[in-house]
Amino acid sequence: MMQRVWALTAYLVRSLFFSLTGLIYTILALVYWILFFDPRQGTPHVDNYILMIAAFGTGMTFLVTLSIASRANQAEHFPLVVRLPSRVEYLTAVMLSSILSAFLLQILLGLLALYHGPSVGTWLAALPPIWVALNILASVMALHASDFVTKEWSRVYLYGLLAILLFMQGMTKSMYDWLSARLFNVSYSFNGAGFEMLGNFFSNVANWVLMQGNDANGGFFSFIFWPFRALTEAVINGYFEPAQALAPAILLLYATILFLLAADLFATKDLEFIE
Repeated sequence: MMQRVWALTAYLVRSLFFSLTGLIYTILALVYWILFFDPRQGTPHVDNYILMIAAFGTGMTFLVTLSIASRANQAEHFPLVVRLPSRVEYLTAVMLSSILSAFLLQILLGLLALYHGPSVGTWLAALPPIWVALNILASVMALHASDFVTKEWSRVYLYGLLAILLFMQGMTKSMYDWLSARLFNVSYSFNGAGFEMLGNFFSNVANWVLMQGNDANGGFFSFIFWPFRALTEAVINGYFEPAQALAPAILLLYATILFLLAADLFATKDLEFIE
């Protein structure tokens, strides 16, 4: 199985870099280097070096995955899919080729940025977990955004849920006060109509939102997005605390769950290759 996956991966990587799309991405990497790591000024801070290249790798992986997924969804590749024992092998090759292609551009940028840049000797062991974990997660998210994997409204559900999570994380105390006031109004309406059980239920919910909702909600959503914040704080502080060292592993756990979902969607959908 792995021989087939690696053969497909090599084919997709080669087809990307020997195309106009690959040339454009290479030029984008060089432009990013000139804009954010001007060789005439240098890059004095190692935290800036790590975070800016991590941001580049994440964005580039997302774009490259969309490009390779679109290329893999072309009708000329239909014979490859039908000859494979499992569609998941094809999906795995698409993801691996995307991550590898983007990581090569990220390494190119990282080497160029070291010219008149900071010394990253103490961070060499930490760079692969930070960059690769973010890249893998970005690649899986891009798969869910592509027509290659999407099944009916799957990407709307996924990205809609992500938008809700981001919105809930950003809710302030004033928003919780507003929500509790609306729930109290609902409670009064049910009590006035004689539905005391429903009125008491909404009254209890409103009290909970008013008194504890902010803390409970903040703790829950802070935990979901904690790995991203932990990586940033560790890089800025210059060291990883024991708990922060788990952040890349949690990101990989997120990516694994999303990849399993992508594999299930791709394996059960009706393939519609484009000409």
